[in-house]
Amino acid sequence: MRKTIYEICIVFSLLAMMSCGGGKSQSGTTNRNESGMLLQEGKSADGAKSLQTSKAENNFTFRDIAYTSIINRQPDESLPKVMSEMGELYTDNIIELTLLRGGNKFFNKTFTKQDFSSIIDNAFLRKSILEGMVFNKTTSAGFLFAASICYPQTDLYIPVSITITSDGKVSMKKDEQLEDIYSPDEI
Repeated sequence: MRKTIYEICIVFSLLAMMSCGGGKSQSGTTNRNESGMLLQEGKSADGAKSLQTSKAENNFTFRDIAYTSIINRQPDESLPKVMSEMGELYTDNIIELTLLRGGNKFFNKTFTKQDFSSIIDNAFLRKSILEGMVFNKTTSAGFLFAASICYPQTDLYIPVSITITSDGKVSMKKDEQLEDIYSPDEI
């Protein structure tokens, strides 16, 4: 019995390490996430909570050409603060997305939640922060990314699908179904 419990603990530990670490995904992309989306323990000078700075890189191929996406998220003190329903103050984030083709930069944009104002209601935007962005997959249209605008520290969020074409054009749509963003074998 002890040996079985020990073996189960080892399996769960290995699974946890594999899910947290970088490496090749089933889609053939290489993922390296240097920091998670956790709240920092400390507060800024004005007492606002913020998410940690994070950086994620993904290497993939599209039409036999090597690409790299680099996503940098960081709190931005210059943006308006967001007050949660619990009365806590939060710092909003900016997310810089850079795409390299064969090692050369061909796309670079810094996103704020206001970039989504054409598809997300202003009442929601006033109470939310730009939480994160991830590379999802390549499609015939280009590169698909998923972004999340959320009420801080809640499960209330709006997923957004961002497509960037190989010539650098951006289109966005509000994604009503999580299944549209993540395939079942990625969840």
